[in-house]
Amino acid sequence: MKFTDGFWQTRPGVTALYAQEAYDIERTGDSVRVTAPTRVITSRGDTLNRPALTVTLSSPLAGVIKVRVENHVGSGHHRGFDMPGARAAHPDIRIDDDEGVLTSGSLTARVTAGSPWNLTFESNGNVLARSGGKSIGRMDLHQDAAIAVEPVGEVGASADGRPTASRYLLSQLSLGVGELVYGLGERFGPLVKNGQSLDMWNSDGGTSSEQSYKNVPFYLTNRGYGVLVNHSEHVSFEVGSETVERVQFSVPGEVLEYLVFDGPTPADVLERYTALTGRPAVVPAWSYGLWLSTSFTTDYDEKTVSSFINGMVERDIPLSVFHFDCFWMREFNWTDFEWDTRVFPDPDGMLERLHGKDLRVSVWMNPYIAQRGSAFDEAAAGGFLVKKPNGDIWQWDMWQSGMGLVDFTNPAAVAWYQGKIRTLLEQGVDAIKTDFGERIPTDVVWHDGTDPAAMHNLYTQLYNKAVFDVLEEHRGQGEAVLFARSATAGGQQMPVHWGGDNSSSFESMSETLRGGLSLAMSGFGYWSHDIGGFEGMPETSVFKRWVAFGLLSSHSRLHGSTSYRVPWLFDDGTEEPGQSAVDVTRTFAQLKNTLMPYLLQVGSEANEKGLPFMRPMQLVFPDDPAVAYLDRQYMIGSQLLVAPVFSAAGHVQYYLPTGRWTNFFTNETVDGGSWRTETHGFDSIPLWVREGSVIALGARTDRPDYDYLDGLTLAVYPSREPEHRDIVVTSPEGASATFHARWDGADVSVESDVETSWTWREAGKN
Repeated sequence: MKFTDGFWQTRPGVTALYAQEAYDIERTGDSVRVTAPTRVITSRGDTLNRPALTVTLSSPLAGVIKVRVENHVGSGHHRGFDMPGARAAHPDIRIDDDEGVLTSGSLTARVTAGSPWNLTFESNGNVLARSGGKSIGRMDLHQDAAIAVEPVGEVGASADGRPTASRYLLSQLSLGVGELVYGLGERFGPLVKNGQSLDMWNSDGGTSSEQSYKNVPFYLTNRGYGVLVNHSEHVSFEVGSETVERVQFSVPGEVLEYLVFDGPTPADVLERYTALTGRPAVVPAWSYGLWLSTSFTTDYDEKTVSSFINGMVERDIPLSVFHFDCFWMREFNWTDFEWDTRVFPDPDGMLERLHGKDLRVSVWMNPYIAQRGSAFDEAAAGGFLVKKPNGDIWQWDMWQSGMGLVDFTNPAAVAWYQGKIRTLLEQGVDAIKTDFGERIPTDVVWHDGTDPAAMHNLYTQLYNKAVFDVLEEHRGQGEAVLFARSATAGGQQMPVHWGGDNSSSFESMSETLRGGLSLAMSGFGYWSHDIGGFEGMPETSVFKRWVAFGLLSSHSRLHGSTSYRVPWLFDDGTEEPGQSAVDVTRTFAQLKNTLMPYLLQVGSEANEKGLPFMRPMQLVFPDDPAVAYLDRQYMIGSQLLVAPVFSAAGHVQYYLPTGRWTNFFTNETVDGGSWRTETHGFDSIPLWVREGSVIALGARTDRPDYDYLDGLTLAVYPSREPEHRDIVVTSPEGASATFHARWDGADVSVESDVETSWTWREAGKN
């Protein structure tokens, strides 16, 4: 949100009151409290009729400093995010006549006494960011204020776009020369956020818009720190877009709270951020395999489902999960949790038959309850649905007629909803797709009294948690799998998430990847997307290129809107050997299963360190300036580089960072630090291994969950320098072995203390 008219003036109807000085600095327990009047105090009379901001510094975790700015400290409307990793940090505090200093681990906040206002954040003697003059303020908006609040026209916003509040607090942090900003949730525009205006307000806008399903008010920069604005309500960011040398964030009300996370690397920042807000749960090996869906509004029954599954088997395409989208329930009945017996007369038997084919089953879910279904009467009678201020049940006709919304702030409603999920799990369902959760009204009353504006983004957290908790209860830790569309800060604890409604084009494929990389920079470990695009029927070339990209993502799902996504529908019999959609799907599905010993270890790093499975180049190579803006390639873990092909002809241009790289498929070895331009068939994709890597390869191609130690091959890609690597390979059932790889010049060796059926080979030799 922009309040100013150039550098010197405010926009019409805006009164800006900025912190002018640190008038006094005092210690209160483990905190530093600063009184920051909105004018310089030169006499007692200057203290009259003048607002002052209270700025409090504290630390919830070593290396993390919290800043709380309050206009009126008695305000009770602020609701932040849960921080399960908060600990008593007991920071070191020093206050003298010149300054107040709070140090937590490697991070220091320093407030200079007097005027002008100056707050700096330092790490190991280096200034990371500064909050200087006109950087903390109260913005009062008059009735005619020339401000447009995004998203205009959302539920609860005024139809003409006027602000939803008359007062905002803002803060700004400096942007240094060459400093770049990443993160802020799953966003489909440029990966580097500099120059953008971004609103944290969950919306169902598709991947081709500036809106986002997953708004996370957390960013990190290439200067070695991150910032979380601890507000679940609407947060507006101006990233070098209003004041071009600063990042500005503003929130409605009387309180603004943000946290600064030290690095020094982007990976260190994510490790600290997820240590505080929660790390992704472990997901089972079977979930990494290929998922196939009925699609959204297609016609299907058990015969159709069986034909799809049998078709995959006949074509030797490994399949792990079959997903039933919305119409497993009867039309007008979403969400009544009951199978439509007109098309699935024997759901129990069908699920048993699917399990007999060694498949897991996923079903679609929704937090809205349509009035035609039996569940609506139960929920209404129990008081489980969100209500209007007048006591009526809130309803609308979006998606299905007369839908109410489950109130997950009501423990009884959570228990009721979980009971419905539990019945499905007992019936044989293995995973739940938690769709929607973004269009949450603000003209309602919540059971626990939460401010509706604060609940809009936070709702998805409660929704996903209710389902994830019962999945863990029923399946056990490490076996629970969501397929969620909406999220906010902390949502990474409940994987997996997918990228929402994209279209069937190369442009949409590219924007989808940008969204996933942006989400990875926001603390989310696992991510998927609709292979081939959701809307429309993709051209054959789009589908085949997307299959390669999708099966080199953490989770891989074939899903569409009005058309099926079985690969043989994209072939006409004229394809060259290996180039058909069937061949391409088989090739990359089998490749992923072979890579599973490595992939499962990469996935475990999300749970252990908060590092994402798919890693932006900037995360792995923070010291290489050439990768700063790259958003059409990524790393799987720290060792495999993937560059999806976004053209029918197979033309692709990508960058290999400095070092020696080996082509996974051809064993060609090249020196990096340069761009490459290539042309690839549909059965190929740039997939490179970084020098110094040891890639664990499994012996099976037919499934992702098997005994990786039986027939394991370790592919060793030695670096030029002598090195020693320990590689831990863990099978899905828990068996584990450690291998010791060493190389020194021409000599390479691999040893293990465990007797298993394994071998190794030296790769990277021309």
